[in-house]
Amino acid sequence: MKKRRIFPLILLLSLVMSMFAPAALALEVPQLNGQAAVLVDLDAGRVLYGYNMDAERAPASLTKVMTVLLALEAVDSGRVSLDEMIVAQDDCLEGLEEDSSTSGIGPGVSISMKDLLYCALLQSANEACNIIGRYISGSISGFVDQMNRKAEQLGCQHTHFVNTNGLPAENHYSSAYDQYLIFAEAMKHPLFMEISNTASYSADCTAVNNGEPIGNSNALINITSIYSNGGRYLYEGASGGKTGYTRAAGYCLVSTAQRNGVRLLAVAMGCDGALNAQIEDYYNFIDSRTLYDWGFNNFSYRTLVSANEVVERQDVELAEGNAVAMLRPQEELRALMPNEVKDEDIRREVILYNETLRAPIGAGTVLGEVRVYVNSTLFGTSRLVNSSAIELSRNAYLTRRVGEILSKGWVIALISVLLFFTIVYLILITRYRRLRKKHLRERRRAEKRRREEELQKRRQGTTLQSADPVDRFDFSADMSEFFDDEGK
Repeated sequence: MKKRRIFPLILLLSLVMSMFAPAALALEVPQLNGQAAVLVDLDAGRVLYGYNMDAERAPASLTKVMTVLLALEAVDSGRVSLDEMIVAQDDCLEGLEEDSSTSGIGPGVSISMKDLLYCALLQSANEACNIIGRYISGSISGFVDQMNRKAEQLGCQHTHFVNTNGLPAENHYSSAYDQYLIFAEAMKHPLFMEISNTASYSADCTAVNNGEPIGNSNALINITSIYSNGGRYLYEGASGGKTGYTRAAGYCLVSTAQRNGVRLLAVAMGCDGALNAQIEDYYNFIDSRTLYDWGFNNFSYRTLVSANEVVERQDVELAEGNAVAMLRPQEELRALMPNEVKDEDIRREVILYNETLRAPIGAGTVLGEVRVYVNSTLFGTSRLVNSSAIELSRNAYLTRRVGEILSKGWVIALISVLLFFTIVYLILITRYRRLRKKHLRERRRAEKRRREEELQKRRQGTTLQSADPVDRFDFSADMSEFFDDEGK
């Protein structure tokens, strides 16, 4: 990029939050119960609100999202089939306590991968995760290593797994922000959202839940959830999610919700509830609802750059008719931002990829980009394209080419040599002509003198003859003798 032009539409908004500090918001922050939380714009991946979101905490059963993610990647790659029957091994109950959440699957039970995924996400079955991990990687420990590698690939900087299910363990931790990264990656698999959005599921394996349907524990979407409290936590627009609880982790929830085209993801960790605070309310659901209400009430989509708008004009060399490149966004740029942001509070930065343009340029050629900021936060980028074709001016091109050729060093040297010899030749020709003219002039003068001398001599001879009578008479006598002799 050779050229950078920045033009503000006006001064920036001091309102918008920084990426990680909710205190920077001018908006009134949501009042939460939990120890950590984050609210994210799913479309842009931008944090709208964060509270202790990088704090390393016990994630409880939120861990199972990573387990299911790796299983779905194995399914998508063809390494595992959903209908594939898996026999539970003796280590499927490894680490499980008596009151652990299970689906009743024991060693020797044959169960499909599909049933295992539903058990892991809906009923939060710890043994299902162990069975999945052992089958995919050959051992539970090998699968945990794979979980940690995947977390690193996703950019999780505050996550380390020790087991497949989130049961209490030393050095097993994650953060609210990292849980967003993992859940957002899992959402790329349609089956994940299909499973996590299912209220009730009947497994083919009769060992699951004693043959009874299993219910989704997410009370935001399931009125029959064990945490439902009569449906008081149901939330309009909510879809998918995963609950989690241990005494060390508190009540946790990662979920999504959508309204009016706005897609949000909320993570709530370390919340109070019945088992850790002896209360009737479950604040992982209350905090999530509070985050969603705050987001939907205070943010909306704004068109920052219209696709029909001419953002920049740039001169084009050798253009027919001195045409100018009209740069428009390749696509409309929209962003979710606080409702209080005004148009004049938005700043644009236009970056041109080339300092100079030269015809011809086809319509739709990418020539730069426009970035839109509010405060120091980048809200979006759109590539800039030439709106119409610009033709090459042949006359201007030929003139330019001749000028370029004549400006080359060897051409200048050749022209200089030719010019030198031309000047020498002209000097010699001029000198020759001048000498020739002088010579001819002298010849004419000499000839004139010679004629004058001859004329003068003739005049002198004529004068002498006229002055000598004897000669004249002698001549007559001789002639008369001649005639007389002839007559004789």
